[in-house]
Amino acid sequence: MSHGDSAVAEAKRAPQGPSEPTTPTSPTERRGSTFMSFFASILGSKSPLAQPADPHQNTVWLFDNTAYQPVNDEAGENQSWHAEVVACIFEKGGRKDIGKIVALIADHIGLDGERGGHEEARKRIEQRIQPFLDAVSPSRTVTLQIPISRPVQTHSLGPSDRNGIISQTFEMGHLGVEDGAVIRPRLHDFGDQTVSMHTTFAAPEGWLVISDIDDTIKRTLTLEPTGIIQTTFADVPEPIEGMPDLYEYLDAELVPAWFYLSASPYNLYPFLYNFLHEHYCPGTLILRDYSWMDITGLIKSFTEKTQEYKVDRMEKIHGWFPCRRVLCIGDSTQKDPEAYAEMYAKYPGWIHAIAIRKVLDVAHMEDKNEPERFEKAFENVPGHIWTVFEDPRELYDFVDGLGMEDQDF
Repeated sequence: MSHGDSAVAEAKRAPQGPSEPTTPTSPTERRGSTFMSFFASILGSKSPLAQPADPHQNTVWLFDNTAYQPVNDEAGENQSWHAEVVACIFEKGGRKDIGKIVALIADHIGLDGERGGHEEARKRIEQRIQPFLDAVSPSRTVTLQIPISRPVQTHSLGPSDRNGIISQTFEMGHLGVEDGAVIRPRLHDFGDQTVSMHTTFAAPEGWLVISDIDDTIKRTLTLEPTGIIQTTFADVPEPIEGMPDLYEYLDAELVPAWFYLSASPYNLYPFLYNFLHEHYCPGTLILRDYSWMDITGLIKSFTEKTQEYKVDRMEKIHGWFPCRRVLCIGDSTQKDPEAYAEMYAKYPGWIHAIAIRKVLDVAHMEDKNEPERFEKAFENVPGHIWTVFEDPRELYDFVDGLGMEDQDF
């Protein structure tokens, strides 16, 4: 490595959740502030009304990300590193009727408050529902410090949009950073709070895994509204049996860059982040970029227009890593087969393998699991590219075949 070597180190990944709320402002002040912030967000980056996020008033999440080197015909060996930063900003001091909402959810999924473990379930509901109740904070800016060189790089980001989101790509320069290196950027001057993220550097070539989450690696029951509510808010998240071991094997065999692509709303980031870091390989988690304020909207986010959404996000990943070889892993509950097949039709040299889990532990899956459904979805995809499995153990030979692509004969 070159001058950035001393600043680049493997960071131990600790899950990060929302900060503790402080005393909220009055309802009148909050309504006026929210209106002005929303109006300022419409004006965009030139808005004179944009204000820095305040640690006393705002909670900020920084999503882990993957740095890349843009590929073009004139690219040399020392290509500049880029990264997209996603930050979500909320107003502290959420709704005071959270107890009523917790009770409604508990009643809906059948918690009666008497059987053992229900008190813990209610606590989980309260913790996971809070990000849906905190108001988003439009038109806020943050300053990010990147510990990759001396002096530390500083980047101004924002303002946040009407959903309280900042999504901004910046250039870090031509730095001697090895493939797989990890650094920990953090917010500058945000009080005593440590708001940070992890950035993993991925070279232009190698393997890349795009994995769905719900009912692919985590039991969610996405065809059942009550199941979605219970597994999302009340239950201890349960990995699909055998998938953590498979992903560990994939990581060892292919050494890929990891992307987890879910149709869940970004309010579930802390929940899904903790789940992934407990059971699976760390990677970039991509979620829908809008906030739902009601349960109906939440359920729709899992089930509506998932193919269009996933294709759009995979297009972005392709733009970052057009030369990597891609393995797509999904399931049969929604539109993963169709979305992956659509991407293969566009970029047949990019997607090298597709694996679809046939979901059998969810009701009403007969039509979705019919062989004709998969044959139709993959009618323009060569048979050696895609496979359908029930038990993850079926995929080890499939993965070994992918590993053979790296062998020199």
